[in-house]
Amino acid sequence: MSQEHLSLSELNQNIKEQIKDAFPSTYWVVAEISEIRTVRSGHCYLELIEKDVSSDQVKAKARATIWAFTYRMLKPYFETTTKQTLSAGLKVLLKVSIEFQEVYGFSLNVKDIDPTFTLGDIARRKLEVIRQLEEDGVMEMNKETYLAEVPQTLAVISSPTAAGYEDFVNQLKNNAGNYKVYHKLFPAIMQGDEAESSIINALDRIYEHEALFDAVVIIRGGGSTADLMCFDNYELALNIAQFPLPVLTGIGHERDESVADMVAHTRLKTPTAVAEFIIERIHNFDAYLMDLKEQFVASTQQMINDEKHRFEIAALKFQPAIKTALSQKKQYQIDAAHRLDFTVKNYFQKQQSYFAHVKESAHYLIKKQLRAGFQKQQFAVTRLKLETSAFVKNHKQKLALSQRTIELSDPANILNKGYSITYKDFKTIKNLQVISLGDEILTQTKDGEIISSIEKITAKS
Repeated sequence: MSQEHLSLSELNQNIKEQIKDAFPSTYWVVAEISEIRTVRSGHCYLELIEKDVSSDQVKAKARATIWAFTYRMLKPYFETTTKQTLSAGLKVLLKVSIEFQEVYGFSLNVKDIDPTFTLGDIARRKLEVIRQLEEDGVMEMNKETYLAEVPQTLAVISSPTAAGYEDFVNQLKNNAGNYKVYHKLFPAIMQGDEAESSIINALDRIYEHEALFDAVVIIRGGGSTADLMCFDNYELALNIAQFPLPVLTGIGHERDESVADMVAHTRLKTPTAVAEFIIERIHNFDAYLMDLKEQFVASTQQMINDEKHRFEIAALKFQPAIKTALSQKKQYQIDAAHRLDFTVKNYFQKQQSYFAHVKESAHYLIKKQLRAGFQKQQFAVTRLKLETSAFVKNHKQKLALSQRTIELSDPANILNKGYSITYKDFKTIKNLQVISLGDEILTQTKDGEIISSIEKITAKS
């Protein structure tokens, strides 16, 4: 039995008419852009979603289209107003009409976008992050860390290919004061969905070598507000706020201040500005040292001048006293000289009298001693002659005996008796320990010399 039926196109046509009748007008709809792509024709295709606030799960989804002629007007208006690229992740307020095509099914046709809503949503989320950080009590933590007066070792978080990083390095190297600043790059992704985790990972790597650095520098070369939204992330801001080293930011966002800027120790507009800040800080400390040096030199010179002046005044005060003292000393020396002259003359007169008496006594005693000495000398001469004669006779006998002993000990006489003398290396061989097999020896006899080689050594048992 046949049943009434519709073709698919007929069914879709009925749905289309029903939807058109039920939703004849346009509607303002709040949604988050999940995907966005632009085709060569200029049309823009989006996927819109709505997430559950508590679980972050997708609770609704729909396709949307912005036709080329509309997209050419909406895109620049939205981006000029919000300073953000129309991109995935943004929450938007769209004016849409509901459409149903027999072939493509249900979709939304975007007629208009309210940029103020997106701005408000971004600001709301930013305020929520700031409020949470304040509740956590960490907003001022990094500002309380000590930034060295001369920060010369820097850990830099940046993309290695970023122009801002090159500007930062050039500014550090080519400074007018020729200050040397060491910097170590910790590469990271600086925009997009992976930026937050990449920068946090770089901070973790720096933390492992915390003692080597004076400060952390986070830089990038600017960009749109959407590119810099990662710096409003709560987890990234929390890591910066609680980092044990002072963090300096220069992310190139001149108009607005990101949450990362707010929790950092020092916020600067650009990477070049960060480098200039560091160089200026070193220069200020250098100038401070020079001022201290000049103050020290000036103070020292002033002290010397003051002491010199005080000495001159003291010299003027003491000059009369010194003259009086010198005059008194001079008179004392004159009086002492007179006393000494009198004493010396008196002493010499007494000594002359004494020596005259001694001279007479000595003359008598000398004559007496000479007579006694002459007698002793005569007796000593006689005794010396006798002892000398006996001594000479005795030593003549000993000399004759020694002469005989020498003659008997003469090697020539020994050789004449049939003995011989053996030498090794011109030294007399007195025992067998000084010779070895193969040694060459020389034997001296009364008739000549015998040279031989040792082939056998036999010792007495």
